[in-house]
Amino acid sequence: MAGADVVLVHDWLTGMRGGEKCLLPACERWPAARLFTLLHNPGSVDPAIERLRPQASVLNRLPGWPRYYRYLLPVMPAAAQWPIRDCKLVLSFSHCVAKAAVPPPGVPHVCYCFTPMRYAWHMREAYFRRGLKAKAVDVLLSRLRAWDRRTSYRVTHFVAISKTVQDRIRECYGRASVVIHPPADTDFYTPTDQPREDFYLVVSALAPYKRFDLAVGACGQLGRRLVVIGSGQDAAKLKASAGPTVRFLGWQSDEVIRDHYRRCRAVLFPAEEDFGIVPVEAQACGAPVIAFGRGGATETVTPATGLFFESQAADALAEAVERFERTVFDPTVARRNAERFSRPRYEAELFGYVRQVAAI
Repeated sequence: MAGADVVLVHDWLTGMRGGEKCLLPACERWPAARLFTLLHNPGSVDPAIERLRPQASVLNRLPGWPRYYRYLLPVMPAAAQWPIRDCKLVLSFSHCVAKAAVPPPGVPHVCYCFTPMRYAWHMREAYFRRGLKAKAVDVLLSRLRAWDRRTSYRVTHFVAISKTVQDRIRECYGRASVVIHPPADTDFYTPTDQPREDFYLVVSALAPYKRFDLAVGACGQLGRRLVVIGSGQDAAKLKASAGPTVRFLGWQSDEVIRDHYRRCRAVLFPAEEDFGIVPVEAQACGAPVIAFGRGGATETVTPATGLFFESQAADALAEAVERFERTVFDPTVARRNAERFSRPRYEAELFGYVRQVAAI
């Protein structure tokens, strides 16, 4: 199928995070495809994505939108009106509104679903604090859920990034899906022979639902060294609660993150994630993982490559750290486990599925 026959849709393009890394292989495979999105900050994503000249919605005309675009959630459904015509395949990458793209009659719409709209369905408390406006928020979220469920029927085939998301798609939309895990760059994230050092590591955006407060609290209780890589809305709060053993590095390059994966004692992963690429990258570098025992981490971390704690409390994580310190893990086993999530595997599975459902 020629690239001009393919339409790609992504929620917004503001940086190379996990979703954009899933989109990237499709842009490289079909360099003549059309790419639609709500918002595009030029130069913020990989050149292979930029070369498709993403066509953004009317929201892109708002002055200074990169500073506040997440607050545009109430109007995003109305803006998700992309002029999709004359194609043989629509492939959307969606955690918000991209799956609402309308394909031409008879054209398959495959949605690679990171999760049903998390703001509306299962993470209300993480994004919207209770207060005087709680009733207004509840009304908004009720309308968003109705819209999200209604537009799910614009998708002919759902692909879930994990079994966790597969269950959500069934629960929220009443739809079946197949699971194709996202790719990790196992060629870049590799182990070395340098010895492990005496510090724990967390890596991600500092958002409330990431629960880095548990890592800060647990390491503070135990007097263990913790390195925090990332930036975001919870940065000031976390720094205020951190003890002397916690070091904040802010945002760092992939090279710096890889170096810390290679040297840390273990990676702490206290969030309940849709999938979670950090545990896979860490294992690719030979690092064990201590993770909350729900969500995507349960599909990527094994008893031979890490361990779980069952309650999102600092005490539970502290107990898991102490248990970890009495256990020996083989870095070569972690590496082999991570290779199950390589980019070539992702491309073979995703593009093979697209060929199957689109009869191309």
